[in-house]
Amino acid sequence: MDIADRAVVLAALGDEARLRIVDALAASDRTFAEVSEAAGLPGNAAAHHLLVLERAGLIERRASDGDRRRRYIQLRHDRLADLLPAAPAVPDRILFVCSHNSARSQFAAALWTARTGRPAESAGREPAAHVHPLAAEAARSFGLDIAAAVPKGYDAVALPPALVVSVCDQAREAGLPFEAPAIHWSVPDPVVAGDLGSFRSAFADIAERIDRLTARAA
Repeated sequence: MDIADRAVVLAALGDEARLRIVDALAASDRTFAEVSEAAGLPGNAAAHHLLVLERAGLIERRASDGDRRRRYIQLRHDRLADLLPAAPAVPDRILFVCSHNSARSQFAAALWTARTGRPAESAGREPAAHVHPLAAEAARSFGLDIAAAVPKGYDAVALPPALVVSVCDQAREAGLPFEAPAIHWSVPDPVVAGDLGSFRSAFADIAERIDRLTARAA
């Protein structure tokens, strides 16, 4: 960013309420109501501050893959560089979930293990019979082999997770039957488009988020 662009970002962040919003979005995508609650702001004030952050290019909104009336607000981490608040340590027992455990959650768990050397589990609300073939092909672009992974349901999770990461709007909105703290990554479902480019794009999104999460774990 040049000086003028940095000034816009810093001006947008120069407000206590907006910093609370950024803190709330640092690890998890949230709906408008969730942002408002997490930042302790009434709806009209939250709307104003979100508009300021949006005009500064600090947030984006995307329609849910589950309920199209719902929108998730995402923080533009690339606009913040090293300005994010310190995050708590990431626990060892991490579980990634999506609807069918055939693509996004499988990739996230495999990449987490590859990056950290720590085991991770993945599961789905309605597990598919096998990993999606385009998911396996896209994963190979990142040096991972998930073709032999077997999708499983929530009831097959081996150990109670210490952190649950949902990478699917539908799974998150259906409710997660775990006691652990949860964060959400609103990653578009590549199966809807059905082409290799969409799988690679979804996996690149997850890879970027995993890199941020593993940096905190380190």
